[in-house]
Amino acid sequence: MITQPYRLYAERTDASKNMARFYSMAIEPNLFGETCLTRCWGRIGTRGQTMCHHFASEREAVVLFLDLLRQKRRRGYSAVVHGPPPHD
Repeated sequence: MITQPYRLYAERTDASKNMARFYSMAIEPNLFGETCLTRCWGRIGTRGQTMCHHFASEREAVVLFLDLLRQKRRRGYSAVVHGPPPHD
């Protein structure tokens, strides 16, 4: 069972290079109760690619989550926070 939610959505954009990339990942249980780290990446506005890693424990998934987070920060990705929609 997952003790707390782990979710990340990050983007890297550079207009001079025509770069607009996204990277997201989340740790969630699958239908069989296994801990899964699901990663999605690609160009902003597309569905991109998806990869799912299965782990015996949440701790193992968190270690990979944090390692990938460090890698993405080094490459220039920054987290995007989606707030509540504006009121009309």
